[in-house]
Amino acid sequence: MVASASASARALTVDDISLAQKTLSGVARITAMEGSRHLTRLVGDPVHLKCENLQRTGSFKIRGAYVRIAAMSPEERARGVVAASAGNHAQGVALAASLLGVSSTVFMPVGAPLPKLAATQDYGAEVRLHGQVVDEALHAAQEYAAETGAVFIHPFDHPDIVAGQGTVGLEILEQCPEVRSIVVGVGGGGLAAGIALAVKSLRPDVKVIGVQAEGAAAYPPSLAAGHPVALDSVSTMADGIKVGRPGDVPFKIIGELVDEVRTVSEDALSSALLLCLERAKLVVEPAGASPVAALLSEPESFDGPVVAVLSGGNVDPLVLQRTLRHGMAAAGRYLSLRLRLTDRPGALAALLGELSVADANVLDVSHVRTDPRLGLTEAEVELHLETKGPEHCVDVAAALRKAGYTVMG
Repeated sequence: MVASASASARALTVDDISLAQKTLSGVARITAMEGSRHLTRLVGDPVHLKCENLQRTGSFKIRGAYVRIAAMSPEERARGVVAASAGNHAQGVALAASLLGVSSTVFMPVGAPLPKLAATQDYGAEVRLHGQVVDEALHAAQEYAAETGAVFIHPFDHPDIVAGQGTVGLEILEQCPEVRSIVVGVGGGGLAAGIALAVKSLRPDVKVIGVQAEGAAAYPPSLAAGHPVALDSVSTMADGIKVGRPGDVPFKIIGELVDEVRTVSEDALSSALLLCLERAKLVVEPAGASPVAALLSEPESFDGPVVAVLSGGNVDPLVLQRTLRHGMAAAGRYLSLRLRLTDRPGALAALLGELSVADANVLDVSHVRTDPRLGLTEAEVELHLETKGPEHCVDVAAALRKAGYTVMG
């Protein structure tokens, strides 16, 4: 296993990651590598998906958490561990501590999704709810560590954590030795740093490309400044990479070894999640789908074969529902229209008949007949339709205009 004291006193090497891989033998799964025909067609080279969403606890976090706790001294283990998280790190720490016979306390925000809270408890942690956001839970966890002597397990800013996450990189080289580009989501940077260190040490020709959400992209300004820079605010559906400041340990590695860090939009994230579900039959959280979002955004800019790391699949069902709707809208699969028609018997039925001929599925209809804006014989209809894509949206609107309807958008 990686010794925390020595690892902290010197730079990490690929040997530390190899030792971490031995530590994780029989603990972390060697997750599947799945090909994607759809992404392969877009990119023009083979694209493979590294399915860490199928890892134990539903994300890569078990790797770093287990290596970190396994490296602790018997005295440290006796004091227990404490962490703060809204999901993946919480579950990784809880299971790792349980497997190693160490007590764990996890602080989570009051609004943490119930499935993640329940899973963390099921893995053996004592969960304490504190604050409305992760930063408040983090502060409470650090206070708890100072008061009780419990060892604080940081989600990304520790050499043992980075070494554990780096085992994903070793697996990629074993499973896809011909790889030329690896695309990975970046929050605090532990996973990207570990993969970059493992891969560049053995295959310096392989490109490692990080991906951040546009609303939580702390790495581009930090890399430009030459040191970690904290964002004033962060906003993204991808809570797994919703981090306002890079970690000191991963930042140095990423600055030296990661070829570039790109950003993706919320539309791209939701479209990527939808693609993973529909085409790959994989449940992936928005953060885990960020590499796929980058591939969808600029498919021609990647040298293949490409490996996209699906870092996690822990998505709350309600969030999944909203994100899928957003993804379908971004992909042109939803169409919202307002139009005017003559207020007479059978007018609405005739409109729905035109939509049936146009092969548009009606999801919702709002029929307004009494409004000061309307003429005496007018009615306004708002429609929400399911369509087959952007071209079909244009065709549906054109068919309605051809039929004599005033389409208002």
